[in-house]
Amino acid sequence: MAGVIVHLLMFGRIPELDKLGRPKAFYSKRVHDTCYRRPFYDAGLYVETFDDENARKGYCLYKVGCKGPSTYNACGVMKWNNGTSFPIQSGHPCIGCSEENYWDNGRLYERGSSFAGFGIESSADAVGKVALGVTAAALAGHAIMTNVRKKKLILGLEEEGKQSEHELKS
Repeated sequence: MAGVIVHLLMFGRIPELDKLGRPKAFYSKRVHDTCYRRPFYDAGLYVETFDDENARKGYCLYKVGCKGPSTYNACGVMKWNNGTSFPIQSGHPCIGCSEENYWDNGRLYERGSSFAGFGIESSADAVGKVALGVTAAALAGHAIMTNVRKKKLILGLEEEGKQSEHELKS
């Protein structure tokens, strides 16, 4: 609230808002994007239970229900308790409290996928792979058609040359 009030006083208008009416200054990045445990996610190193060795090593909390990959908030940057901590830093997964439908009938830890690492990032990867495949196919098709047209043009020119040569001999 303080950030919104300061923005209003400084610029005479409310800050830019996201589709849920939240100030983009605080809700434009995913918790996952600013999480210090993100490198463990990228490496596939996850906490399996809250009391396992991986939890003690500070690995990613995705498999124990972290909703950081789908939650937009500045928790990891702003932190709570006077800038001391945020849930992930305290060893608890993000529960997505700033998202629409947060109160989802007690299913706070239900995931869209049963395989860790195959969530929001894999969707982007899948789209990228499909786009790459389509682009490669289009380039190959273009190259083939260009060479077919060139061959027809060369054969046509050769045929014209033979016809001209035959007319000169006659």
